[in-house]
Amino acid sequence: MSHIFPRHTKTHPPVAVRGQGVYLYDAAGKQYFDGSGGAAVSCLGHGDADVIQAIKDQADALAYAHTSFFTSEPAETLADTLATLAPGDLERAYLVSGGSEAVEAALKLARQYFIEIGQPERHRFIARRQSYHGNTLGALAVGGNAWRKKPFAPLMIDSSHIAPCYEYRGRDTGESLEEYGLRVANELEAELLRLGPETVAAFIAEPVVGATMGAVPSVPGYFRRLREICDQYGILLILDEVMCGMGRTGSLFAYEQEGITPDIVCIAKGLGAGYQPIGAMMCTARIYAAIESGSGFFQHGHTYIGHPIACAAANVVLEKLTHGGLTARSGKMGALLLDELRATFGQHPNIGDIRGRGLFIGLELVADRESKAPFDPGLAVNKALKKATFEAGLACYPMGGTIDGQQGDHILLAPPFILTEDHIGEIIEKLKRAFDAVL
Repeated sequence: MSHIFPRHTKTHPPVAVRGQGVYLYDAAGKQYFDGSGGAAVSCLGHGDADVIQAIKDQADALAYAHTSFFTSEPAETLADTLATLAPGDLERAYLVSGGSEAVEAALKLARQYFIEIGQPERHRFIARRQSYHGNTLGALAVGGNAWRKKPFAPLMIDSSHIAPCYEYRGRDTGESLEEYGLRVANELEAELLRLGPETVAAFIAEPVVGATMGAVPSVPGYFRRLREICDQYGILLILDEVMCGMGRTGSLFAYEQEGITPDIVCIAKGLGAGYQPIGAMMCTARIYAAIESGSGFFQHGHTYIGHPIACAAANVVLEKLTHGGLTARSGKMGALLLDELRATFGQHPNIGDIRGRGLFIGLELVADRESKAPFDPGLAVNKALKKATFEAGLACYPMGGTIDGQQGDHILLAPPFILTEDHIGEIIEKLKRAFDAVL
């Protein structure tokens, strides 16, 4: 009997014993293609010798030093590198251990920033429906994933939600992409005016929506309009790139493709590529200066922030994503994978939309392609597909509630950036087997 408290008490996952390249192996010797990189984490694949060596070397030199007493060379190097690479004025990096921590830090920093500059009435946050920002209480509260939030709603801060930028289901007939983008972006201004803009601290959004909707990118001009609204009403723009950042969409920071820069950005997952738990919350010089010239103390912190071994691993990961060319490879291989998916499944009667950027791709499943009608949630199509793909030797990321938290199913693909064209064929073949079995 296992004493692990599992994610689901009715499932018994196999024991993973080894990882190499794009594959994971269980205790029985079965091979699985890691088609979702865990949860868009393993961008370098498994068994990278350089990252592993950096971890070993750092453990030999200094395993841990608490940040209330010391900084460390790997942490300083990582912060310097991130500040150099991030477009815009994101000059400071607060190093944490994961995505939910990064979002919590962002929310608390936004609140404290307005206290420091004499606007303590700003305490509200606005986000989007069908978003996901993490599983801690603050992050869950601003997220728009209805089924994740429901049991814990009495414990959460109040937050507001506007429509997502979901062109497949939201754009009206005859409406251009730009017109649609402006229409849904302007919901932010309407919500600000309803709440009283002087009470709002920040708007938070994923540049490409991840697990909740399945790799949904925005339309042209959408984020530029959001940036204008934030500036007009003096609120902060927080971008959550925990899943879509660090090369996943073909640029190191996903927001680079939107032509804007945020006030705060959250990153994790691909920053450590799965070799160590690490994330970061980055903010502008203006926000940092407000803390520095005010109380001087950010009222936040966790035991393992700025962990030297995690930072040492992330430094090598960043080197490979940038000078090693893997971010560019993500864009190139993602375009090839998207083309092959559309060529193979583009007319499938139960696949309504195939979308994404880079190696961050979603397939939305429907009962009827013409009407876009979703499957009955009672059929649990996403769960059946997860089982079928796993049996076929493909680990991917199916989810339900795509449309509104109740209806809709999708599959998310986020494979390692090191995959080859042969691996693309393997993904297609294994998906086809699963679709034939389930749909």
